[in-house]
Amino acid sequence: MTVIAHPDRLTEFGADVLVSLGVPEADAGLVSDSLVTADLWGHPSHGMLRLPWYVARLRSGVMAAVTREEIVVDTGALAVMDGRDGVGQVITDRATRAAVTRAAVHGIGVVAVRNSNHFGTAAYWTRRMAEAGCVGILTTNGSPAMAPWGGTEKTVGANPWSVATPGGSNPPVVLDIANTGVARGKIYAAAERGEQIPDTWAFDTDGVSTTDPYVAIQGLLAPMGGHKGYGISFVMDVLSGVLTGSGYGTGVVGPYVPDRRSACGHLVLALRVDTVLPGGEFGARIDDLIAATKSVPRAPGVEEIFYPGEIEARAEARGRLTGVRLPDKTVSDLRDLGAECGVAFDDSMLEKVAG
Repeated sequence: MTVIAHPDRLTEFGADVLVSLGVPEADAGLVSDSLVTADLWGHPSHGMLRLPWYVARLRSGVMAAVTREEIVVDTGALAVMDGRDGVGQVITDRATRAAVTRAAVHGIGVVAVRNSNHFGTAAYWTRRMAEAGCVGILTTNGSPAMAPWGGTEKTVGANPWSVATPGGSNPPVVLDIANTGVARGKIYAAAERGEQIPDTWAFDTDGVSTTDPYVAIQGLLAPMGGHKGYGISFVMDVLSGVLTGSGYGTGVVGPYVPDRRSACGHLVLALRVDTVLPGGEFGARIDDLIAATKSVPRAPGVEEIFYPGEIEARAEARGRLTGVRLPDKTVSDLRDLGAECGVAFDDSMLEKVAG
């Protein structure tokens, strides 16, 4: 069975859980909204299933409930922010705001972030920069997920990255991808649903392809595009970890590990489109590109061509009205989490549906 939850009430529940652990109310609301939004987009891998992971890290103290980031380098257009092991979403929100503010003055703003934590889905932040009139670019590194091309030991993260731009008269154009064939969270999501995974997603510890999500979590993810995915992931680690002064390679720990500091880093770039193309020219040009792309003759069985980010924008608009879909196990875990934290989980926000 699948459960449909009221998104606003689900967000409120998640925020209440985080507040019970000392996270300030506004920060807790931001984190919870980022998770529920990922579920609304159809990306449960980065949704509410991660809330128990964050709770465990807050309880162990490796992630600080109150985020006290510090700007340690400031040249005007460029800054370096030390997240000081605060909440990843809060650090990233403050870094993206700083980048957008600097871009308003200089045309471009760059913030390198060190000593952060997992921030959820990268598109949540680049979309915000796009809505502020910027091209938004965000890179991050993560814990080892795949072997370097030709290797057998897990030392390279999925290291996702996202680019978003204003969409003219359309919702923003948004690309958000990991450099593995799939994000590791999708394997966790399959395990949550009790489903097998395609045999192209991952390998066991001996390098043999597997359809078992639990075996895949212990094994190796396959890079996207073979050696190309490995190469891109390596470079993202350079930008996010080596350059920022944060952890890199095997020195980065994932959000599902409850008791080790993450040490992940990010690079945020905001570019004002009206500095490059004043007078609304960018909007007219992106509208033209989107229209031309969507008008391409379709292959048999294809009803519509989508530009990057369009599917998620539609899904969120629909889900805000009809509810967010969650697996039964996620709901059960959230109910147990609420009980542990002294936060009531209101079942009246739920409706069970088949499928």
